[in-house]
Parts: sequence; structure tokens; C-alpha cells
Amino acid sequence: MSKTKYYLRIITGVRFKRLKNVIDDVAKKTNKNKFQIFLDMINCGVRYGAGFHDYNIFAFYNMNHKQRKTYVTRVINKKVISLCNNPKFSYIFDNKNIFNDRFKKYLNREFLDIAKIDFNDFKKFMKNKEIIFAKPNIGESGKGIEKLNKKNFKDLKEMFYYVNNPDKNFGVIEELIIQHQSLNKLYPLAINSLRIVTIVVDEKPHIIYAVCKMGNEGKFVDNIENSGIFCPIDLNTGKLNGVARSSKLINYAKHPYTGVELKGFQLPYIKEAIELVKKAALEIQEIKYIGWDVAITENGPCIIEGNDYPGYDFWQLPEHTPDKIGLRPYYKKILPDL
Repeated sequence: MSKTKYYLRIITGVRFKRLKNVIDDVAKKTNKNKFQIFLDMINCGVRYGAGFHDYNIFAFYNMNHKQRKTYVTRVINKKVISLCNNPKFSYIFDNKNIFNDRFKKYLNREFLDIAKIDFNDFKKFMKNKEIIFAKPNIGESGKGIEKLNKKNFKDLKEMFYYVNNPDKNFGVIEELIIQHQSLNKLYPLAINSLRIVTIVVDEKPHIIYAVCKMGNEGKFVDNIENSGIFCPIDLNTGKLNGVARSSKLINYAKHPYTGVELKGFQLPYIKEAIELVKKAALEIQEIKYIGWDVAITENGPCIIEGNDYPGYDFWQLPEHTPDKIGLRPYYKKILPDL
């Protein structure tokens, strides 16, 4: 897709009510003229590939040209993907049953492809298990995932029929991950995963950034779109390195559910998690830019899933970039063509 066509697609896809809300929000924060803000947004779209969402979350309204051009924006991220990932192989990451099969040595848990099992397979799988996760093959942001407890069904046959219900559209069932006790202290009702992004160049994997995603509000998933929050990780120390942020652009020095102080909180097995995703990043040569979700158990890290369209905003928010320098210079060291 040409750059012009991509910009046109962005423009035609703009939700003008949301655009107006963003302009109103920026005007309230800055006391700037709304029309001037709109013109500046257009300028940022043309010069830096920044959508109005980028403009708002990165606080471009408080930056000069030199600072803005250091940020990986929507269009820049799309270019990274086009340079690194062959879309013909996206199906490996888009389908949980295929992904689980290809990366099973990194999952460290049992799973079954529902389409390939009968009741005896399910019965064997459920031996010594009380709780499992049922997941659609295709989905995002935790949508469609259900946490199933054996005690809530009359018997195993009823549970088997439930996971095979075509209306549910489940694709895989997975063993429950028991996360490390320290992660439970952050938030005990969900797996608080690490999002670690890798780029492979000349068969060498590079770590772009890592954040810790945490569940919130009593929910059993940690997705940001589902009330979750996230916090950057210092890869040298394995400690949380700043305030957490929500999709509503609210900052938290303490976890709003547990009250745990976030900055300086020590996470276990970070070096092991980095080595795990570096190895996994070399598995599919045609997909070189991946966002990995990693759980930490008492016995070490395990991969939950991989995303071939990684988020680019996690490490570039104002609270985490006080010098107003984004990630693009680091990306360019790895990918000079960017």
C-alpha cells in the first residue's frame, strides 16, 4: 500500500466525534485555540504519521519538531511491520490453535485444539484440573475468553459440550497458568503478563521494550482495553520503572485495586523472560517484529501469545519519556531503512 493510500484510509476512517472529543480535551489542557489544534494535528499527520490519538497520548501539543520526529507513530509502526513481517504468515499469530502448536515448547502448559478432540481426549485433559481457559481461535483484547470451573458443570460431558458449543466459537482450551506469588501481589485476579517486543535483524533478536500489564477492577484479564493498566520495566533491574497508565490516560503511582506501590516493584525471572522471547523470535523467519505476552510462574516464564502487529505506544507516553524523546532513534539503529 502506498503512503498516499494509507493516509487516505486513515482520513476516511476518522471517527469525527472522537476527533472532536480529543480536540476539546487538548484545548482544555492547553488553553489553545481549537482550530489551531486541529491544524497542528493535520501537520503532525503529514510530517510524522501521527493520528489524532497519537497526538493526544504522546502530548505532541507540548513538543517541537525535533522532539516529535523521534516518536514511533501509527504510520511509522506500519512501516516497521511492512519492513519486518510477511502478511502471508500472519495466520500463525492470528489463530491461537496454530500459534499454540508452532510455539508449544515455549508455552509450558497443556492445551487442546477443540476441533481435533473427542470426549475421551477432553476427559484425559481435565484429569487433575479444576479450572481451564477456553479461547476463540481468533480474537483480541481478551474478548470471548472464558474462565471455566469444573464445579460449575453437572459433569464433564456437560463441560465438553459447552466448550464445543458453536455459538461460543471456542478454538482452544488451555491449562490454567499459576502466576508467581509476587505478581499476585500486584493483582491476584488475572495473569499480569509482560509485553516484550522483539525485532530480528540478520538472525539476531533485539528487545525494543518491555512493560508489565496488570488486571484491574475485579476482571480476570489484563488487557488495557478491558480496564487493565501497564507500567514500563527496567530491563537491567527487572523493576517497574514509573507510574502505570490506563487506556483512559489516567496515571497510577499505586495499583488502584491492591494499593501496591508500583515504581521499584521487583519482578522475578525478567532475564529468563527476555531469553525466552529471543529464542521464540527466531522460530518464524518471515515474521520479525513481534509483541510477546509472557506470564511469570514460580518455575519461570511462559509465553501466552504473540502479536505480529505490536503496539507502539506503551513506552512513549509523557510520564515515561520526560525528556520527550521517543523510540524512533532506537528503531533506526536496528532498522536503518526506517
